[in-house]
Amino acid sequence: MSRRKAAAAVAARCTVTVCRGCCCGTPKAPGMGHAAQLAELKAQVATIAQVRDVNCLDAYEQANVIVVQPSPAGRTAGGRPVWLGLVNDPDATGDIAARIRAGGPGLAEPADILDLYAFDPSRRVRRALED
Repeated sequence: MSRRKAAAAVAARCTVTVCRGCCCGTPKAPGMGHAAQLAELKAQVATIAQVRDVNCLDAYEQANVIVVQPSPAGRTAGGRPVWLGLVNDPDATGDIAARIRAGGPGLAEPADILDLYAFDPSRRVRRALED
C-alpha cells in the first residue's frame, strides 16, 4: 500500500484518545491496570481505529478519560466526539471497543451503560483536542 493510501485509510477511521500521564494512567486513579487497559483497547480496535495516548486531557476529576472521535463518515452522519470519564473498569473498555467496532459515533448507538461514563468537558479542553 502506498503512503498516500495508508494515510487515507488512517484518516477514514475513528480516533481514540486515551489520557495518560497526569491522574489518568497513574496510581492516582486506582483499581485499573492502566497499561493493560491501553493494550487491550489497541488489541481490540487497532485495525479499525487510530488509538493514541496523550499526556493529559485536563479533566482530572474524570480520570481515566477516553475520547472517541468519529470517522469522517460518522461526522457526516452527525457524530461528535464522545468524552468518557471514570473508565476504570475492563468491562467499560470492552463496551467502548464494541461501539467502535460497530462504527463509532454517528454510525452506531452506544451501549446504554456508556451513558454513565459520558461527560461534557470545558470548551477550552474540548477545543485543545479537536484542533
